[in-house]
Amino acid sequence: MKKVLIANRGEIALRVVRACRELGLASVAVYSDADARAPHVREADEAVPIGPSPSAESYLKGDVVIAAALRVGADAIHPGYGFLSEREWFARAVRDAGLIWVGPPAEAIAAMGSKTAARTLAMAHDVPVVPGTTEALRDAQEALAIAERFGYPVLLKASAGGGGKGMRVVRDASGMASALDAAQREARNAFGDDAVYVEKYIEGPRHVEIQVLADAHGRCISLGERECSVQRRHQKMIEEAPSPAVNAELRKAMGAAAVRVAKAAGYVNAGTCEFLLARDGQFYFLEMNTRIQVEHPVTELVTGVDLVQWQLKIASGERLPFTSNIDPRGWAMECRITSEDAANGFLPSTGRIEYMRVPSGPGVRWDSGVGQGSEVSLFYDPMLAKLIVWAPSRAQAIARMHRALDELSVHGIETSREFHLRVMEDEEFRAGAFDIQWLERRLDSLVSVPPPRAQVEAAAIAAALLAERDRIARSPRGAAAPAVSAMAPEQSAWARLARQRGLRGG
Repeated sequence: MKKVLIANRGEIALRVVRACRELGLASVAVYSDADARAPHVREADEAVPIGPSPSAESYLKGDVVIAAALRVGADAIHPGYGFLSEREWFARAVRDAGLIWVGPPAEAIAAMGSKTAARTLAMAHDVPVVPGTTEALRDAQEALAIAERFGYPVLLKASAGGGGKGMRVVRDASGMASALDAAQREARNAFGDDAVYVEKYIEGPRHVEIQVLADAHGRCISLGERECSVQRRHQKMIEEAPSPAVNAELRKAMGAAAVRVAKAAGYVNAGTCEFLLARDGQFYFLEMNTRIQVEHPVTELVTGVDLVQWQLKIASGERLPFTSNIDPRGWAMECRITSEDAANGFLPSTGRIEYMRVPSGPGVRWDSGVGQGSEVSLFYDPMLAKLIVWAPSRAQAIARMHRALDELSVHGIETSREFHLRVMEDEEFRAGAFDIQWLERRLDSLVSVPPPRAQVEAAAIAAALLAERDRIARSPRGAAAPAVSAMAPEQSAWARLARQRGLRGG
């Protein structure tokens, strides 16, 4: 492997570019029209245009991506996450084109790509799963019969699903028909497959996942767990490693279960097994994500293992040097910084990032695909960056994250920064007392009242503008006011922020 084409965009593309550079590999970025000036395009050794802004006409065009790789002489393709990363046909096509696929074999993707097939595989290898079906539902009558057997509530889930799409909770028989229709319709639109199955709905569990690494020589290890329960509409918002609910004994048991599933699927490369952890300590296998995860940095920080570099090394045929599972050291936490207005129902925010100040200091990591001057559009996922911190303990990690969020400043668009600050200040979160429904229960209190810091910031802006107005009023008549273009970038940004918030200095 000498040259790697990265079939993705944003922060994960830039992450792979950096991993390639440290390993002495050349990197090739691909980009749509909307991403022509994106940071991952600038930082890669080469860049190739692949089509218009909509992802269906660019990043999801597997044949175009492979043709680009062959044209520039790349010998490998790294898919990142999302887009084509878990498409079995694309992994096959890459391999058939004589290129190295930086990911699991197409056969493993196929084995784990269907939730029902993955459940069957897990059960065959003594890995507990939530009670449910392994075949797609034929109709509402069959769903009702199964629900009566399990007892309400039940959960309808898309077999080919992910990201909360094609999922519906049904609490009584009267809601089954409409819920099934909605789940099938959403699954068909999102994945081109309307297969839906049913499982018992576990009340108040945690979402805990296990990171695994497997090489092509038969070695597979667990790198511990990540806590991913802070979710809104099944979308993760905050992740941490380790989990405040997992002790050494449970970590060992969950890690062993994840390794059994991975080996059974013939898995090679980095992957993640997702589990529900019930209040009584029982865990249930959900699915396996056959790619690198968005939240992989928290595992990297507590284990010292560069997962993206190991993806590339394993694809090159290297053996894992680890002889046993790796336990965590310290505590890591990640906040997904998105271009959403939390105070207004998390509506997407678009526009130009006019000013950005990125947090730094001990134990702070910033993985981003945007910068000052970047245009944020509606074409892609709203995630702008991941803010990750490490500290010796969970309490220290929370304090460090709060400090880092306080340093972060993005002007020109709305972001989720203030929401994350509120979560870091929440007593239940700080105590680790949450489950996958916690954020939905707490959301109103976290977004309804502007945080104190925002109020202080607004007051400071108003005071500064009033002071400037008074200074100009006291100036000798005829004295020229300084031109806006001559203001320092920070002053310009404050003035723009004031205008955005409806504050005026005169």
